Amino acid sequence: MDKLAGMAMFVRVVEIGSFTAAASASGVSPTMVAKHIRTIEQRIGARLLHRTTRRQQLTEVGRLYYERCKRVLSEVDLAEASASELQTSPRGLIRLVAPVSFGSQSLTPVLADYLAAHPEVNVELTLDNRVADLINDGYELGLHIGHIDTVGLVARPLRPYRRILAAAPGYLAQHGQPEHPEQLEAHSCLGLSYWRHHDRWHLVGPDGQLCDVAVKGRFSSNQGSALRNAALHGAGIVLQPEALLADDIAAGRLLPVLPAWSYKPTPMYLIYAQDTRPTAKLRSVIDLLLKRFGLEQ
Repeated sequence: MDKLAGMAMFVRVVEIGSFTAAASASGVSPTMVAKHIRTIEQRIGARLLHRTTRRQQLTEVGRLYYERCKRVLSEVDLAEASASELQTSPRGLIRLVAPVSFGSQSLTPVLADYLAAHPEVNVELTLDNRVADLINDGYELGLHIGHIDTVGLVARPLRPYRRILAAAPGYLAQHGQPEHPEQLEAHSCLGLSYWRHHDRWHLVGPDGQLCDVAVKGRFSSNQGSALRNAALHGAGIVLQPEALLADDIAAGRLLPVLPAWSYKPTPMYLIYAQDTRPTAKLRSVIDLLLKRFGLEQ
């Protein structure tokens, strides 16, 4: 028989005073109450109650067991109440991992808005361009750019990740504005050193036109922010996420290059483990990220 159910029945017998009254309060037969008590006594190897025709009296073991049962049942009630509260009110710590540029430029402002709306939630964001191991690294959510085939994950599609080209006005004044991707071969192009094929840019243009162009340049880095700074100082044409370059383009510090073209959009996903429990905290963050970055936006 269920241990917790037996403990609860024993406490009820002690507090109400008889098997019959406990049975009536529990909606079961006195025989079932007796069976619960007998099962406990057999399990612990000691008598809990001295039974008389008029009342039940606790043994020494029974008195100690009664106090411990009350404590255990109180902790169970508290645990269930806390779990229920977590299901209805977002609270606690949520750990996320996201690629560096997207996380710092696009995700962080959204998370700041989330914190303002949910004062009992804390967020720990890790920025890492490596493929995250959510389960072993202890992350509840991840943003992943690129195709994903990891078993055991839920992958919710987001808007594809778009990268655009830009350069400083001074660079373009000196070297000219290219009118077709093939003309990039004559320019200094700033590349990500960790890209497998960083010397080739796969661009998509009007009506889905494709152009695979070989590029070269004298400066490369493993961080997009470094490439952006190099472009601001006139080192060449940069190919980086739209969100990373948007403010510089709006302010005129950078000018769009081949604005009708962009790097082939890359799939992006919100990922989490298949067996993740849907707490209010987790549901609220997932809903917000799908609203801000989902396909329908």
